[in-house]
Amino acid sequence: MSDLATTLADAGAKMSKAVEVAKEDFGAIRTGRAHPAMFQKIMVDYYGSYTPLAQLATFQVPEARMAIISPFDKGAMSAIEKAIRDSDLGVNPANDGGVIRVNFPQLTEERRKDFIKVARVKAEESRVSIRNIRRAAKETMEKLEKDGEIGKDDLSRSEKELEKVTTDHVAKIDELLKHKEAELLEV
Repeated sequence: MSDLATTLADAGAKMSKAVEVAKEDFGAIRTGRAHPAMFQKIMVDYYGSYTPLAQLATFQVPEARMAIISPFDKGAMSAIEKAIRDSDLGVNPANDGGVIRVNFPQLTEERRKDFIKVARVKAEESRVSIRNIRRAAKETMEKLEKDGEIGKDDLSRSEKELEKVTTDHVAKIDELLKHKEAELLEV
């Protein structure tokens, strides 16, 4: 029974991690307001190696549609500026020699719909990931039953528990998507 409990616990932990990844992905999708999480996924070519922007600078959001990025190394300003410009944020940063200002234009209806499509794709990727975790756990459980380590009743009970955990995690993804869509449609 211990192997069975471990398999269920591992599957639940991996599914929770998939939900966390989805939350991070949704945070990186631009809405009408600026926030530091938008810059989390941006990688900067910093002296030949790709480094997360969050490790190279601090972020401030003085206004709803403006972010100020203060690089630790002023020599990296142009590389940071280029990484932001090339990212999927759709903004044009301004460098004044000390800080980089990023003004976020008001989102058009078309751009909002594009971001909703991106959010839906990310949600579906997370759901697929959760279903793959479920499949792997189910195969492990069936192998335990085949090897005679657990009985059919234990297998049936465990599969029902696994299905409940899977359904709960998929519902969390759906809830995150619903909030992100509402946030994107907010004018």
